Amino acid sequence: MEKDWKVVYIANELYLAELALHKLRRNGIEAVILNKKDSTRLLTGYVEVMVERENSVAAEKLLKESES
Repeated sequence: MEKDWKVVYIANELYLAELALHKLRRNGIEAVILNKKDSTRLLTGYVEVMVERENSVAAEKLLKESES
């Protein structure tokens, strides 16, 4: 069965998405990065961090707490 993923974080820079990814994984939440940046123009696009829908509430809460 295919997993149902939800975007929980969007960043303009890959390193910011990687920081969020590692924070989620350290807390036991499986996460992946989907890079939507244009490879020919690095100034356009964005990077998404996605988790399984069932973990999205916990992931969003964890990421929000780390912002404050």
